[in-house]
Amino acid sequence: MNIKRFHAATSREALAKARMAFGDGTLILSNRPTPNGVEVVATTEESLGALDSAAETVTERRPEAAPTPAAGRKSLQERAALSGPRSPIKEDTEQLAMSTLSFQDYVRERMLRRRSEALQQVSGVSTAEIERAPEAPPANPATFKKHNPLRQVNHELPVRTPRREAPPPVSLAAPAVDTQGLMQELHSMKELIEDRFNTLSWLGQARQDPIQSNLMLKLIRAGYSPTLARAVLERMPEGMDAAESVRWLMDVLEHNLHTDAGQPAIYEEGGIFALVGSTGVGKTTTTAKLAALCARIHGPGSVGLITLDTYRIGAHDQLRSYGRMLGIVAHLAHDRAALQDLLGLLSGKKMVLIDTTGIAPRDPRKRDMLEVLDLPEVQRLLVLNASSHGDTLDDTLAAFKTTGAQQAILTKIDEAVKLGPAIDALIRHQMVLRGVTNGQRVPEDWESANAHQLIASSMRAPARSAFDPKAADLSFFFTPSSEPVLEKGLVDA
Repeated sequence: MNIKRFHAATSREALAKARMAFGDGTLILSNRPTPNGVEVVATTEESLGALDSAAETVTERRPEAAPTPAAGRKSLQERAALSGPRSPIKEDTEQLAMSTLSFQDYVRERMLRRRSEALQQVSGVSTAEIERAPEAPPANPATFKKHNPLRQVNHELPVRTPRREAPPPVSLAAPAVDTQGLMQELHSMKELIEDRFNTLSWLGQARQDPIQSNLMLKLIRAGYSPTLARAVLERMPEGMDAAESVRWLMDVLEHNLHTDAGQPAIYEEGGIFALVGSTGVGKTTTTAKLAALCARIHGPGSVGLITLDTYRIGAHDQLRSYGRMLGIVAHLAHDRAALQDLLGLLSGKKMVLIDTTGIAPRDPRKRDMLEVLDLPEVQRLLVLNASSHGDTLDDTLAAFKTTGAQQAILTKIDEAVKLGPAIDALIRHQMVLRGVTNGQRVPEDWESANAHQLIASSMRAPARSAFDPKAADLSFFFTPSSEPVLEKGLVDA
């Protein structure tokens, strides 16, 4: 068989070269892309005709053989004569439609038949018997369809019936018991029963003591968590009237809210403080307020300002503007080494304030920023927005909690509808409140942390809200929590 390979940049150019070599009777055997373009393998119809003639001769000698798949195949010239004149584009399409895979199947079938004939001469088995065997059914000419040579085709192979294996012997032994799963189910059932009994016990106690039930409803409406509210009310002594129980509740909350009431104010004490927290909680404004308060007492030369906020546009300019108003120079530190150099330069200052970048609790940059501040002389002040949701405050406190003293500043209490969530979070996380801010004015809107005033403000009944529960909903809050309320426990009044 006369077969040649043709290389060109495109399939059309390679097909043109094949036509120039073989003429109109060109048959495309393969068409595949190469690093330099396209490779086309082609032959002539005469070669295919010679192969068909040889196959027909073998068929005449053995008439019992099945007809070949090519019997009834028309040449390209006959098909062109029947279909009439065609444009060059249609002829190119017809040539490309000649599937490489289908012709390869055709040649493979021819080779298999010739091999079977050779085996038949040796073993004496006829070709018809081989074709009638159940493992190799006769080929259907309709299965050789035209395909796009650039599209992958999945060839379906004859599926043989798998051998049936004997089923495994049936075991008469008792099934294995999942001990671990059974214990988990029993433990879950035990917890469910305990929760239900505790709920019934609490409801019975609330019916017998309506004052305790009313205080629970008041705490939840003020924004306190059901966990803290129940932990407090379970310690309330018996036999109190309404006024005494309210005073007792206020005293317990006041004793558990830690402040710096017994020590000098933060701007009088002095030291190196880094204000950290989420974005938009007021760190830069609070830094300016503390700097102004310290400068008012000790003079502008006693205060040093450093900013680490290199992400927010204009952050350094904002702190520098505050410093210019106070007569203080604001410095910028890009990394830990620059911060150490500036701290050495400002070591003679009464108070050094470091303004940091606002970082979300789950931001990957939070770890890098905290590592920069991991210096023995730097104290961290966590700035919390009093108007945030309780879950948001919990997330922030858990993310920024460090070893050593836990200090916080509560900002924007003038924007908070309820102070209960913020006070609740401070009590449960055992934070020391160093001050509160109630506006944007520098430095007027700063107040010292007064636990009695904050608790009283939080317990004032605000306007009714759609988020406030009703008395009938209290049973959903009475289930005890499986986690400890506080790290060190509550302190009674």
